Amino acid sequence: MRSNSLETGSKKREALTFLILAVLIWPFIAVGVVSGWGFLVWMYYMFTGPPGPV
Repeated sequence: MRSNSLETGSKKREALTFLILAVLIWPFIAVGVVSGWGFLVWMYYMFTGPPGPV
């Protein structure tokens, strides 16, 4: 009986951890990665000029 209650608490904690990761943390990480890549490309074009025929 005791292990069953521990298992239920563990599953609730795991579900809460998953929701925090899925809803709060990963979207911010995704936005940060895309924004960082855009910034790097923008800075590269600032120094090298736009792509295309010259």
